[in-house]
Amino acid sequence: MNNVTPELLVQICEAALMVAGRTLTIAVLQKLFDETDQPEAQQIRAALSTIQEKYQDSGIELREVASGFQFQAKVALSPWLSRLWEERAPRYSRSFLETLALIAYRQPITRAEIEEIRGVSASSHHFKTLMEREWIRIIGYRDVPGKPALYGTTKNFLDHFNLKSLDQLPTLSELKDLACQEAKLQVQLELTSQETEMPAENTETITESTQELEAATSND
Repeated sequence: MNNVTPELLVQICEAALMVAGRTLTIAVLQKLFDETDQPEAQQIRAALSTIQEKYQDSGIELREVASGFQFQAKVALSPWLSRLWEERAPRYSRSFLETLALIAYRQPITRAEIEEIRGVSASSHHFKTLMEREWIRIIGYRDVPGKPALYGTTKNFLDHFNLKSLDQLPTLSELKDLACQEAKLQVQLELTSQETEMPAENTETITESTQELEAATSND
């Protein structure tokens, strides 16, 4: 990194993240430089840490999610920024949220296993919608007669919910407070993807759904 000072590295990374319009990994940021000037991954990460500190008192922040780093507005500003979207986000049903939650927490899982836990048939429309949004994918097939598909979540799922890994999912007990978190996640998704696609359910419905999921899981 002979011709690139630490200060210039910070500026380049900051500008790249601003104009890219998508998440950027450390490897992608390294490729912005010629081989002779290419910084080490540790130097890129140090520059990103400097950028994060720079925006601590700003309305935006640099966050690391599953697929890389991205700038996004702070959730605390959602009451004002949400007015930028005139259309109301679609209301997803309780069964849709239960299906997504079971896949997230019990993956890999088959459709039949989801139906057994919930006690009702799983909607094909739910799976189609989740696949179209690239929140879930088929990650294999169960080695039993019929070879049923095994479902799991994707990096897009983690990105939409502002997570770096599945380890950051709230525990089932914490999900009892999901109604409040849901509202924040809805606005965060709108700010990062400029889409109004997050589910918005009322408190009673979400609480009942997560309590049923917690009971089903504890019975295993």
